[in-house]
This record gives sequence, structure tokens and C-alpha cells, in this order.
Amino acid sequence: MNNIEKGSKLYLYSITLVAVIGGLLFGYDTAVISGAEKGLEGFFLMAPDFTYNKVLHGITSSSALIGCVIGGAMSGYFATRLGRRNSLRLAAVLFFLSALGSYYPEFLFFEYGKPSWDLMVTFNLYRILGGLGVGLASAICPMYIAEVAPSEIRGTLVSCNQFAIIFGMLVVYFVNYMIMGDHQNPIVIKDAVTGIASVSPESDMWTVNEGWRYMFVSEAFPALIFGILLFFVPKTPRYLVLVRQEERAFHILERINGTTRAKEVLAEIKSTVHEKTEKLFTYGVAVIVIGILLSVFQQAIGINAVLYYAPRIFESAGAEGGGMMQTVIMGVVNIVFTVVAIVTVDRFGRKPLLIIGSIGMAVGAFMVAVCDNMGIKGIVPVLSIIIYAAFFMMSWGPICWVLIAEIFPNTIRGKAVAIAVAFQWIFNYIVSSTFPALYDFSPMFAYGLYGIICVLAAFFVWRWVPETKGKTLEDMSNLWKARLNK
Repeated sequence: MNNIEKGSKLYLYSITLVAVIGGLLFGYDTAVISGAEKGLEGFFLMAPDFTYNKVLHGITSSSALIGCVIGGAMSGYFATRLGRRNSLRLAAVLFFLSALGSYYPEFLFFEYGKPSWDLMVTFNLYRILGGLGVGLASAICPMYIAEVAPSEIRGTLVSCNQFAIIFGMLVVYFVNYMIMGDHQNPIVIKDAVTGIASVSPESDMWTVNEGWRYMFVSEAFPALIFGILLFFVPKTPRYLVLVRQEERAFHILERINGTTRAKEVLAEIKSTVHEKTEKLFTYGVAVIVIGILLSVFQQAIGINAVLYYAPRIFESAGAEGGGMMQTVIMGVVNIVFTVVAIVTVDRFGRKPLLIIGSIGMAVGAFMVAVCDNMGIKGIVPVLSIIIYAAFFMMSWGPICWVLIAEIFPNTIRGKAVAIAVAFQWIFNYIVSSTFPALYDFSPMFAYGLYGIICVLAAFFVWRWVPETKGKTLEDMSNLWKARLNK
């Protein structure tokens, strides 16, 4: 009886733990390419029917992000039509199929181990399939957690999803490192006359022939576990009220919150489930533009170029062992600094963390550019890259998501968040797909450009982004109305 009256934290944490596996797979799927891309490049460089260049490699390495854009844009539709839980089940299936297809893209139609244009297109389609899963998970995992969590700990539990994303990246960095073992990435050489790249005959061909495949298929195991565990979690109370299953909603709320609080929460949900909506520009154009620019700057500062191509970057900077160990170390540092953000965001506010993070990233990026210009190799450029990533993790990584959730008035939040998230994935793709060609042209130019964008991001936050710390949703509505009436 006592448990019914108080609710079960264990039940709540169990549900949240299952949901954040979706966040872990989000991080895993987007970062698995970091270890596999050099072997994958070597594989398609041997194709006899077309010339595989840096532009095609950028597109292939980033093709999952096309699926992310589509999945993110359609997440609201799936969340409403299928429900939150069933949408996550669909994401688990997409993760699983993508992992198997990326491992064996020749299935049914092509000869194993024979690269070709058609095989490259097929491989990209499998990666896009996984991207659809990422797009769904990126929007629906936080939504699921927010709809089951009590209001007093909702922020902390939703922040756990961001932690899971970074942890998923760390896990796959370590898995890729273990898969590589004593093997080396292929040596790519460029013909001085034609400029055409090829794999050096002296290369370790295991990564080209097998290694990248094992890295992609490793995702099938967490995807399978995620899919199975989703059969043991409930639908969210808010969704159940939406489909007029109020008794089931109350039963879940009672298990989480206790009987008394469950009645109050159910009444709140019923009163807001058909909440008033307003036109997108009711509060002016500025709030939408600022929300979009937060998303654009989060990607334009170039972080995913580092996360997706980390081993290649570390190897070029003079790291030993192909850069895989340094990538794992960076993953650990990223985890620590993400925790710093989660602990300090409600103490110091959103704007100070974003401005400090932008300046720290700019310093790291400019240091990498200087090291490249002066031919400095070894510990200095490696540390500079880690500093660059660490400052992102304590600022733009988690805080951008917090601001996007808070900055929009309640009555336009659904539409506005969908637009902002769509821009985030679009610019993620632009940055990630252009990085190989930019880096091949000049690492100094690439990191100098990202450093300048970091400085612009700091100025943008200082000048135009309002502080949302301690403000209610009603406060945000009044703030934007006041700005509109100036």
C-alpha cells in the first residue's frame, strides 16, 4: 500500500533506462563511421567502374544524416499515429536492419567483396535506413522520458538522454578500437599527375576487406536488446489520454507517482491534452529565427566533423596507432564535460555556458589550424582537438537542446521545435559531408573556418539569445510579446 501511495522510483528509472538506450543508439550509429570510414574509403577506391573521390567519400560517410533529416521531420507524425513506444520500436527495427545491411550490402544482388557504383548506392541506402532510426530516436526518446517523468526530476532525466548519446559515441569508439586490434588503416596515395587516389600496395588490407563491416554490424546487438526491452515498458500516460485510455494512463501514473499525485497529474494532462495552439509567427519572426540559428550554430561550429572523422584527424596530427586510442580518450573526456554541463546548467545559466564553450572551442580550433600551418605534430594538436570537443560537450552539445525546449512559447512549441531540429540535421549533413574535401584542401583552412564560426556563435548568444534559467513558460511568452511590441 505504501508503494502505491508513494510510487516506485525503481519503476520510473527502469523505464527511463530503456528509453535512453535509444539515445545510446543515436550516438552509436552516428559515430560508428569514425572507425570505419578509412577502410570503407579503401574498399570503394578499388571499384573498377567509377572513380571514388573525396566528395563521394564525404557523401557516403554522412549519408545516414539524410535519413536523420527525414526521420526527425516525420517523428511528430509517427509519435501521434503509432504512439511514442511503437515509434521507438520502429526505430529499433531500423537500427537493426541498417547494421546488418551495412555489414553485408551485397545481400541478394551483388558479389561479395566486389566494389561498384551500384554497391555504393546500396550501402548508402542502408545507412540512410539507420539514419531514419536516429531521426526518430532523437525526437521521441526525450519526448517519451518527459511524458513519464514527474515534473520535479524531468529535466535531470531528459538530460540523461544527452548523456546516453555521448556514452553511445564512447562505446562505439571503444568497440572500433577493439575490432581494429593490431591492424592498421589503409594507406591512401594520390597520383601526382591525375590526382586520382588509390590504396597503396603496402597497406594492411584487413580493414579494407573485413574491418569496416564488423564495425557496422556491432550495432545490431544493442539494437536487438533495445527492441526486446521495449516490449516491457508502457505507453506514455499523455499518449494514452490522447487515445482516450484514461484508466491505463492512471495505472501507469500511479505506479510512478503514487495514487494522490497520479490523480493530480491525470487532471493536468486532461486539461492540456488539447491545448490551445497559435500561428507560428504569433510571437514574431525573431523567436523562430533565433531557434533556427541555435541549431545552425550547433552544427556549423564543426563538432561532428571531429566526432565522425576522429581517428583520421588524430592520425594526421601525429598520434600513434592510427588515432583509435586517442579517439577513445576523447570519448571519455566528452563524457566528463557533458556531466559538467548537466550539473551546472541550472546554477550558472544557459548563456554563460554557451559563450564560454564557444570561446573554448574557438581556441582549440585555432590551435589546430596553427599547428597545421607550422607543421607541429604530436601532443599539442591532439590536445587541441580534445579541448575543442570538450568545450562543445559542456556547452553547445546539451545546452542547445535545453534552450530549444525552453525558448519557444508553449502554444507554438511543437511546430517551432520541428523546424529547428530539421535545420540541425540539415547543417549536420552539410558540415559532415563537406569536411573530407575541406580537410583534404587544407586542415588549417577547415579549422580556421570553424574557429571563426565559434567566435560568431559567442557573439550571437551574447547579443540575441535570452536567458531562460529560472523562467516559466508563461515568462517566455511574455518576453517574446514584449519584444514584439517594442
